[in-house]
Amino acid sequence: MDWMKIGAALLIVMMLVYLLPRAKEMLKNSPKGTAKDWQGALIPIGIVVLFIVFLVNTI
Repeated sequence: MDWMKIGAALLIVMMLVYLLPRAKEMLKNSPKGTAKDWQGALIPIGIVVLFIVFLVNTI
């Protein structure tokens, strides 16, 4: 096994050990999304999906 691969794997594990407790805390203390928030996110995504479907159908 290559030393670079071992080093990269160790760095990934160290990063996960560092980030997971902070991510749990952020999820616990973050504000919850309302229906209006979700609608504001889904409408642009839906428009992009419809545009991609339109582009695929015009080929």
